[in-house]
Amino acid sequence: MVTMKIHCRGVLFDLDGVLVDSTPAVARVWTIWAKKHGFIPEEVVRQAHGRPSMTTIRELLPNADHDAENREVERGEIEDVEGVVPLPGALEILQALPQDRWAIATSCTRRLAEVRIRAASLPMPKHLITSNDVQRGKPDPEPYIKAAKTLGFDAADCIVAEDAPAGIRAGKAAGCRVLALRTTAPDADLTQSGADWIVNDLASLRLGSSAGHDQLELILADQKLAGHV
Repeated sequence: MVTMKIHCRGVLFDLDGVLVDSTPAVARVWTIWAKKHGFIPEEVVRQAHGRPSMTTIRELLPNADHDAENREVERGEIEDVEGVVPLPGALEILQALPQDRWAIATSCTRRLAEVRIRAASLPMPKHLITSNDVQRGKPDPEPYIKAAKTLGFDAADCIVAEDAPAGIRAGKAAGCRVLALRTTAPDADLTQSGADWIVNDLASLRLGSSAGHDQLELILADQKLAGHV
């Protein structure tokens, strides 16, 4: 077992694939949408992961009524919460961290994010950045820069927990160190996107003793820990 201590001021979590397993629901909704428009479902699902739904819709249907299409996808995702559950370690780390030291930055709309957080029985965050709060979604750094600001910290003082290459790139571009989870993408994609550490899931992360100087101490433990400080 390899363990490592990380010091930071705040932790910024992605939602889907990090705190919540919504993969089956996401796949079902985007598969229906893809078939309706004559696309290959597997490719659409992969393209949509970790990014605002509007981004995917604009890329695939440049001449469509984007707002109408986005409402259709959002409605489907809000109605389909079957199998939406917390991922390993998510509840434990959120309960351990002080509320003013963590935030969620997700590509979901606020309404959808709140639905999934409740479906997974996770604590509602005091600080939540959604696609409604930014002009540019992941892989742009804006979501994580704003999330850090809601905590009152510089992004460079925060750790990002992500599962998607687009989110990892967003975190790195914001100036954060990024903990990548193997819940969605292969290690090669996580490493190529710039992840600093790679672990299986949040069960590998726990809060250590106080590091002093307004710092959190996080303990990473994983048999296949990869990355660097």
